[in-house]
Order: sequence, then C-alpha cells, then structure tokens
Amino acid sequence: MFVQKPTPENDDRPNIVFIITDQQRYDTIAALGFPHVDTPHLDRLVREGISFDQCHVTAASCAAARASLFKGYYPHTTGILKNADTWRRSWIQLLNDAGYYCTNIGKMHSWPFQSELGFHERFVVENKDRYLEGRYFFDEWDRALRYRGLVKQQRESYRKRADYTESLGAFDWELPDDTHPDVFVGDMAKWWIESKPKTGPLFLQIGFPGPHPPYDPIPRYAEPYLNKTLPMLAVSDDELDSQPAAFQEMRQHNSEVDHDSVVMPLAPSDAQRHRQRAYYLANVTMIDEKVGQIIDALDAKGYLDNTIVIFTSDHGDCLTDHGQSQKWTMYDQITRVPMIVWAPGKRFSDHPGGFGPARRIEGLVQQMDIGPTILQWAGIDVPSDWEAQSLAAAFDPTQTLAGRPYVYCEQVGDAVLTGANFVTMVRDRTHKLVHFLDQPDGQLFDLVADPDEVHNLWNHPAAANHQDRLLTELREWRIRSGVHTKDWCQDWR
Repeated sequence: MFVQKPTPENDDRPNIVFIITDQQRYDTIAALGFPHVDTPHLDRLVREGISFDQCHVTAASCAAARASLFKGYYPHTTGILKNADTWRRSWIQLLNDAGYYCTNIGKMHSWPFQSELGFHERFVVENKDRYLEGRYFFDEWDRALRYRGLVKQQRESYRKRADYTESLGAFDWELPDDTHPDVFVGDMAKWWIESKPKTGPLFLQIGFPGPHPPYDPIPRYAEPYLNKTLPMLAVSDDELDSQPAAFQEMRQHNSEVDHDSVVMPLAPSDAQRHRQRAYYLANVTMIDEKVGQIIDALDAKGYLDNTIVIFTSDHGDCLTDHGQSQKWTMYDQITRVPMIVWAPGKRFSDHPGGFGPARRIEGLVQQMDIGPTILQWAGIDVPSDWEAQSLAAAFDPTQTLAGRPYVYCEQVGDAVLTGANFVTMVRDRTHKLVHFLDQPDGQLFDLVADPDEVHNLWNHPAAANHQDRLLTELREWRIRSGVHTKDWCQDWR
C-alpha cells in the first residue's frame, strides 16, 4: 500500500495514544453510571470525550481479541482463536510505513511475546502469572524485579498460603508499591513520554496487565472497597441448571484447576465474592491513577493539543456472576468493554476536523472498528477487505453513527473451555444467541426483559422466532465473511 508521507515540518497528523487494560468490565468507570467505582481520571475522559456504550469485543480471550483488534478481521478469519496462537503482524506496520513513530509499553499478548508487530520499539510486560505460553520469558518487569533482588508474586508463592483455595485469586501486593506491574507500566510510560524527544507523529500503545488476575492491588486501594456495598448479580440454581453443558463443565473445571491463581468454588459465599470484587476494583483505581499521570506527562510535553487518547480493554471478567470465573463465556460482562476517545484539541466543532462536544454513542460497535478509524486519522487508506468498519461518523458532529445491526464474538475450545469445540455469539439490541458447534444446547436471552441474562430461552417455543432469525444471521454472517475476505492471506499472521 502506498502512503504519501508528509514532510516533518508540515505533518499535522494527530498523535495517537492507545491505552488497553486487560480483563476490565464495562461497569468499572463511575462516569458511565457506576458510582461505586473510584475513577476520577477516566471520568474526565468520559465527561470530555466520546464514549461507546455498546462496544463489544470479537473474542472471549486475550490473544484472539487483540489480534482481531490489530488486524481488522474476525478471529475465524485471522485463524488466531485462542491464547498461544501465533500472531506477529498488525496494522501498526501501516502507521510505521506512513511516518508514525510506533512504541509499545506493556502488554500486547502477541505470540511470540517479543514480536515486532510494526513497532519501532517495544518494552514488553506480559501477564503477571504466565503458565500457558512463555512460562520463562523474562519481560521488562521480570528484569526490574531481578535487578532489585525481589521475587515476583505468582502462583508458586500464592499456593503456599493457607487461604489459597478460598481467596478466589484475591491477594495483597506485598512488594514495594512501585514494583506492582500496573504501577511499573504506568511509570515506564510516563518516563518514556518525558524522556523521548518529539520527532513527528506518535503512535503509543500502553498495555496495563491489570485488572487481570491474580487480583493483587496495593492494600490501601482495596480498603475503601472492602468497606462499601458493591453490586453483585445473584446466582440461582435455576440459572446454573439452564447453562449449556460446556459451561457447566467449565464451572467444574475452574473449581479444580487454578488458572491465573484463581480457584473458583462451585458455590462461593457472598463474603468471598465481595472481597474478590473489591480487590478487582482496587486494581482498576490503581490503573486510573496511572492514566491521570500519563495524561499529565503528555500535557507537560506539549502533546495534548494534537493527540487522540483511546482507552479500552480486551474483554471483561465474570467475577463469579453467572457462577463463572474470568472469561470464555459470552455474557455482557465479558463481551462488553469500555471504549473512550478523548482529544482535548478536537473538542469543538469549529476546529478543523473537530470532534464536537462530549457525548455517548449508543449504537452497537465491534471494538476492532477503532482500527480503520485510526488509519483514517493518520491519512492511510483502509484495506477494502477488512471486516472492521470505520467509526468516523461518531467523530463528526454533523453525523450520527447508527452502529452495526449485529455484533459477534467467538471462542474456540482451549485448556479452560474443555467441553466445546467452538462457541459463537450473535447479538442485536434486543436479543443474544450463543451457539455451540455440534451441540444440541445453547443460550438465548431477551435483553429487554432480561438484561442480566439469567433466563435462558433456548428452545423455548415463545422465543422460537428470535432463535431462528439469529441462527440464520449467524450462518449468513459466516458465509458473508468468507466471501468478503477471500483474498485474505493466512500467512500474514
């Protein structure tokens, strides 16, 4: 693809700072309607920016979701369907070729971890507790701990605790505060911004490892949450009995295997659930504080007049809702994530290319749709066979983004989801269907009457028309996808 590079002296393309957390639910930012969470800096982005209320990821696990986001195709097209599937290339290379200086600080979850992905430089920090891939890959954080003579908190040490199987993955961070991985990544990003000379347009990806488990905040952040009431979805026997066999098997599996230091009992107490959620939200607050410091560093360096900041997460976490641990399911707690775009220099419509006033977008979008939008901001043509769709209309105050009629999410069977070969979700504004390949059961939810997704209507005669139309859409989508991406090169991974 040919891209006309502006000369440095007349290059007014925006800097793009793309902040991605790991496993952060939509309902974790106060300004989005969840006042029990302490997130003053993210609240500012919501108040002054453009946020997407119905942003859905394309995969229910880290690597597949991130590869889709950074390639512009659904997981079934990329062939990257689970963690440890190889992916080495992304549209970041197009930014690089077009004259952007591209840097990653923190998590990307490519495999191999140190793949270039189009970045000029990477400061890799990956999962806190690595077992599936890269068990002994030593990232920037590992090296920093080693230099200080510290031993990382991880599964081996947590397993020695008497309360390990009752803690649901929630533990205090006991090492020095600045060695916590999210503090480490935030401080490294701040240092990089402060130290690196400005040399033309910048693409900076900052990947926080949290609030992915182990849920291990610095204790002073957890204390306020331990002392307040936190909303938790009630879990009934009727709901659990109505779950498909593969999800019932996964519940049993997660009660026996400690993925990411989480042992999930089949019937955790309210106190256990509350403590886990408190620790999770404490980690969100820690990240929020670092986001504020990153914004201050960008401001002090003179970036903010021409910088677009994007904040999102790769997927959510059930946190015992629906009786489930972590991800791999298709509930909104997993598929729906925050996505906020904040650009203080573009807030007013009389600014050339201005985004207009702050607002919230209600239409359904796939998270990967931000990819072609970024390329357009950078003056790069979007490949015609991408399945991601530009969100440009959302940033034009004279237009209205209608959103997609449907969004989709996929998950292949893996070391955790052992009872299913492939799971696919299709969702519109009123109903959600979850399909299990070659299995007789599934899930169907009326999102208007049952927004919490606790009453499974699969094979209920009263919902047969919605089941039929969504199954039809699922079939048509896969056929449409195959035709649209027929020239996609599977070797471009």
